[in-house]
Amino acid sequence: MKLSAPVYRLKYMAKALSRDEGIPLHAALDRIAAREGFASWSMLASKLPQARPDNAALASALFGRLVPGDLVLLGARPGHGKTLMGLRLAVAAMRSGRQSVFFSLEYTERDMLERFRAIGVPPASFRHLFVFDSSDGICAGHIVRKLAGCAEGTLIVVDYLQLLDQKRDTPPLDEQIRTLEAFARARGVVFVFISQIDRRYDPFDKPCPDIGDVRLPNPLDLSLFSKACFINAGEMRLQAMG
Repeated sequence: MKLSAPVYRLKYMAKALSRDEGIPLHAALDRIAAREGFASWSMLASKLPQARPDNAALASALFGRLVPGDLVLLGARPGHGKTLMGLRLAVAAMRSGRQSVFFSLEYTERDMLERFRAIGVPPASFRHLFVFDSSDGICAGHIVRKLAGCAEGTLIVVDYLQLLDQKRDTPPLDEQIRTLEAFARARGVVFVFISQIDRRYDPFDKPCPDIGDVRLPNPLDLSLFSKACFINAGEMRLQAMG
């Protein structure tokens, strides 16, 4: 059954109903679900995987907007597919004949193979175009050295932004991003930085996080990014930066 509005809007309606009529939120959610033809909100929620857009389509749309020299911030709360979105972007680049490099401070090579399987892509299909690096010392200097000789148009995913300066012997995060921005412009490559979102973000208030919701434990000039993309529950918002 097709919903009359995106899930985030239905939740917003339920929140307003709860406030206006002084009823518990769970009761308001059930009433909104009944309007959509479901016995309860839990029944509606069980159908959400069918109601959500495919992130593959979102990745394809985002990839079509990227240009050499871009620094893209890709943000979402945990569980909303930001790492898989980064991998889908890498696959899109490789399908166009370009190399992709994936730096991860969280995942092992085995983890990455499992994520290839999760999106239905045989890793062997792009073995000659894909490089995965899970070194402990990933930072801007390491990335620049690893990318020596990379071709124009290479797409690089960094997973994730807030871990780049986790060690005391690495430069401040702002300095690292400035280094990578200069490298991207000089070499014509695209960087996609997966980013955490602050826990204070409330999907009831807006469908997707925005630049004000990026978690920044250390100072960073976000205008260094050329684009920012945010995803939540199958919704995507892309904004120009700089």
